[in-house]
Amino acid sequence: METSVIRLENIGQMFHIGAQQAANRTFREAVTDTILAPWRRAAAVLRGHAAERAEEDLWALRGVSFEVRQGETLGVIGRNGAGKSTLLKILARITEPTEGTIGIKGRVGSLLEVGTGFHPELTGRENTFLNGAILGMKREEIRRKFDEIVAFAQIERFVDTPVKHYSSGMYMRLAFSVAAHLEPDILLVDEVLAVGDAQFQKKCIGKMGEVARQGRTVVFVSHNLSAIRSLCSRCLLLSGGQAVASGDPETIIGRYVAEAAVASAAYQQPEDHTKPINLRQVRITDARGKLQTEVPHADGFNVEIRYEVHQEVTNTLVWAAIYSAEQVLVFAWGDCDYDPAPLGGRPPGFYVANTSVPGHFLNVGSYTLVVGITGYSPLKSYDRVEAAQFSVYDHETYPLQEMGSRGGILKPRLAWSSARLEKEEIVVSAGAPEGVGVP
Repeated sequence: METSVIRLENIGQMFHIGAQQAANRTFREAVTDTILAPWRRAAAVLRGHAAERAEEDLWALRGVSFEVRQGETLGVIGRNGAGKSTLLKILARITEPTEGTIGIKGRVGSLLEVGTGFHPELTGRENTFLNGAILGMKREEIRRKFDEIVAFAQIERFVDTPVKHYSSGMYMRLAFSVAAHLEPDILLVDEVLAVGDAQFQKKCIGKMGEVARQGRTVVFVSHNLSAIRSLCSRCLLLSGGQAVASGDPETIIGRYVAEAAVASAAYQQPEDHTKPINLRQVRITDARGKLQTEVPHADGFNVEIRYEVHQEVTNTLVWAAIYSAEQVLVFAWGDCDYDPAPLGGRPPGFYVANTSVPGHFLNVGSYTLVVGITGYSPLKSYDRVEAAQFSVYDHETYPLQEMGSRGGILKPRLAWSSARLEKEEIVVSAGAPEGVGVP
């Protein structure tokens, strides 16, 4: 019988909003808080709130219980804020749960963020050995796997270059390669496929499948439902910090998609001074600025993104992406695609960015708009939110009813031309066509 290697019983994780956890504060932070406390209380009163109400408790997880057996691949899905990343941090022993008990058997390797544990001033070689040591590996064990790690990450030419000079793709490839090749008993992976090209995503899925086939355990958090479906033997759905369903991936994914299909055309969040830059508002509108949850296929729609810069940032991209109902990426685009000027720096202030998706482009169906702010060199995700859900419909009249229905994700209206030829013409080379006469 398969052995249980992860067991969680009634796990809860509480955070104090508006206050830092005392156990996690540095001496410098404690002194700063003491000095600024009178001004913060006064500011709270001026805003019309009692000082003692400036803090509130938020349960990121509550009453979560499940177990994972040896060799099992568990996929964890849920919307942003559901508690997925908090759960993995508890499993990785980065965060101690507020309540409940947790039992883990075996050595744990984790990739919770791209390049977690990498020091930007160290080379790829040095960071590989550093990460291995953090994971509890002996130097000889790391040396034995080193060439395989570098080859998988495709960074042979840059292995002795400080990682602060790596592109985001190089950074991610090395981080995943280290975590996957150092043979942990349990591999924790959080959104590793969110960055990178399709070829490397395929390699990542293949490697995680190989880890599972070797009898090791994988816990995989992702918004990529196709990857969850193909890789995982079981799926866990989190919602509002609770484990609401567990079972066959196809069944759980179907429930998640159905619940996520509720349309909303706007997203808003408060300012966050802990980040140099953060999203404030995202809206989907029509040409007149009216919020839209149902988009006519012929019209297209506009995306309005408002964000705030608290400290000047450079090499930072504001981007948007559209996912299908099955969480397949349709396409993504950023505000520096055609004009790289914003990469040079964004001074403090409040900004609004506008972009649009043309009509006669997306196929009929339900979609999710994801918006984020990402910094590069080193790679840093400031925000990534599922900002809105919307649907595309087509009420145009077609000569044939079947013409209104198309397979695929896109339904573009592209130009065609047609002419009747006097005789058959076959292209026989890459050059100009040659006429082949047919009597």
